[in-house]
Amino acid sequence: MNLHLEDVVSEGRAASLLIPQDTNDEDVSLFDAEEDAGKTPKKKSIKHPLASFFHLFFRVSAVIVYLLCGVFSSSFIACMVTIILLLSCDFWTVKNITGRLMVGLRWWNQVDDDGRSHWVFEARKSAGKQQASDSESRIFWIGLIVCPVLWVVFAFSTLFSLKIKWVPVVIMGVVLQGANLYGYVRCKVGGKTSLKNMATNYFGRQFLKQAMSKGEES
Repeated sequence: MNLHLEDVVSEGRAASLLIPQDTNDEDVSLFDAEEDAGKTPKKKSIKHPLASFFHLFFRVSAVIVYLLCGVFSSSFIACMVTIILLLSCDFWTVKNITGRLMVGLRWWNQVDDDGRSHWVFEARKSAGKQQASDSESRIFWIGLIVCPVLWVVFAFSTLFSLKIKWVPVVIMGVVLQGANLYGYVRCKVGGKTSLKNMATNYFGRQFLKQAMSKGEES
């Protein structure tokens, strides 16, 4: 009887010694699982908090300065220069840094040996640790779309209120932020696909679906 108890105790000790090894194996597999993008879902955490912050900082600051210009300074020149600087910093940051880090997209213009200008639109393939997270992608696209829409609204309100002195500022906001929006949309849908053809194909598919559904009902 005592021998059986000693065997059970020894087996229990051996099992307890094996448990930490299994736990370590699980830790290693979880860490290495980040490299297998096909088996793990996209992370919701923000991998690039600094890039996410500056993606919104410059463009939101430009909108705030424009709306509260009279509160910050009574000088129109100072407000105009501040807004233009913020818009310029935003354009450079979004085009060269945040798009590449947050969503794996980039666009630029290059001139060949013949002097002809070419626009290049690239999208990084989702693989491994470079896969963009859902949170960063959501922050990127919300900031990229909402702010140009606001500048378009500012442009119409400036024209209707006859504030002619603000026209160059709002036009620069529309052009700079609209250029980034257009460039990244082209990167997303494909550089060789025109937006007109994309819209035509979309409405064509919708029309075909409606026609098929009506045919099934009849």
